[in-house]
Amino acid sequence: MVLATTQTKLRPEEIIQLYGRRWQIETYFKTSKQYLALDKSQVQSYDGQCGYIAVTAITYDLLAWQERQNTDDKTIGDLFYLMNGSLPDIRFVDALVYLISELKELKRNSFEKIDEVINDFINQLPRFIQIALKQII
Repeated sequence: MVLATTQTKLRPEEIIQLYGRRWQIETYFKTSKQYLALDKSQVQSYDGQCGYIAVTAITYDLLAWQERQNTDDKTIGDLFYLMNGSLPDIRFVDALVYLISELKELKRNSFEKIDEVINDFINQLPRFIQIALKQII
């Protein structure tokens, strides 16, 4: 495999990392368009489009997280995943736990309704995520 770049000051390891990140982005958009209908939205407003993209991204993240939970890290098909294993990415579950804890902190400071919203949000999540969150939180 040959990786080319016009950035002559980059080390080979940095070039590989950049290509690995680019591959993840390309895979995300291909999957989102092909399976999650990202390119099929008929929403006209800017806010609606942003919301549609956000829901699609969350759906993709949930599916990717579930796949990682059920897939052996050392399968041949996960070559790019293994190459990028050293990148400091935050796991989706950690981000979700952080988001919920920050919302609860906001609630303690001033918003009484947020606790109800958080619980409603958690109750709307798929069952397997609710179970995983209960183990973590």
